[in-house]
Amino acid sequence: MSEWDPREVGDDQTRTYDALRERCPVAYSETQGWSLLRHADVLAALHDPVTFSSRVSTHVAVPNGMDGAEHAAFRAVVDRCFTPQRVAEFAPDLRRIAESLVVDLSAAGQPVEVMTALGEPYAAQAQCAYLGWPPAVAEALRAWAVDSQRATRERDRAGLDRVAAHFDRIIVAELDRARAQAPSAPRTLTHQLLDERVDGRPLTDEELVSIVRNWTAGELGTISAAVGIIVEFLARNPDVRARLRAGPDGLRQAAIDEMLRLEAPLVTNRRRATRPVHVADRVIPSDAPVTILWPAVQRDPAVFAEPTEFRLDRDAAGNLLYGRGPHYCPGEGLSRLELGIVLDTLLAAKPAFRLAGEPVRASAPAGGFAEVQITWSQPEDGA
Repeated sequence: MSEWDPREVGDDQTRTYDALRERCPVAYSETQGWSLLRHADVLAALHDPVTFSSRVSTHVAVPNGMDGAEHAAFRAVVDRCFTPQRVAEFAPDLRRIAESLVVDLSAAGQPVEVMTALGEPYAAQAQCAYLGWPPAVAEALRAWAVDSQRATRERDRAGLDRVAAHFDRIIVAELDRARAQAPSAPRTLTHQLLDERVDGRPLTDEELVSIVRNWTAGELGTISAAVGIIVEFLARNPDVRARLRAGPDGLRQAAIDEMLRLEAPLVTNRRRATRPVHVADRVIPSDAPVTILWPAVQRDPAVFAEPTEFRLDRDAAGNLLYGRGPHYCPGEGLSRLELGIVLDTLLAAKPAFRLAGEPVRASAPAGGFAEVQITWSQPEDGA
């Protein structure tokens, strides 16, 4: 019998998960299986991929739906796409994208909605630029993300299948375009992926599409949500904004991590139990679905003192924003660069900004906010 219903979490799902963690830290539901809500339990699961398998779907999922040696082989391909050198070289492109969008945002002269005007286009344009795709593809990816979230929220299986097929066509078209380019054309990350080998063979289109789908879900879902969370927090807390503007770069990165700990941009990850396993006072049966509920994990009072308060003195080791274990986020470096640049751009923008009405929170399974309206005001002292 279900102990809670993930479809009925109310307008503030983060507070619902907080309450559920204290009432039932390993909670069963028919739609999510066994949900883990405590930091220690999730950390143990992340470091035990043998017991908590990532093979949760019949569809190809590279590399996030793989385990063991297979995961390691494909993960090496993905890791080569996010080397520190490649990420650092991308910084000027990111600054150009962020500055263009924030200039348009601040020049509006009236309230603007941050998710559609900044979060979503920034994430889509950043992904296309990183992969070496034409800017026009960004709009197709944004439309895909909106349709995918709607179908997921409504549990529309036929709709999800249509959306997935449409995504495949977008990506295969870009793979074919790269294949058709002359050898003298500038080399892009897409060309690198086409040249990759696993077990001596090139990756199939299905595998390449799966890799890009994983990135796209991360960019257009998590990064855009993170941008909305950051803007909402800074608009609501001008004292923090002023402190960050005057502080060192390291303080800004700690602030981003703390903002995204308080309001998780990613709500769930899935696993599957490969054997009966004891977690807290429960026994999760073999082959049972397991769901990690990040908003509850990231606000666990057993790890974070005053967990609902924004504090810049927290130990960064406790923050699981980018996961742990063999499936930790391979794009952590790029994500930190993207969010750091958008924060720097917002802090440099004049005049200052404030909320124009109460934000609308995203509905599960999306994280962050569905709508954040801001307006621009007079510059702050010292700005």
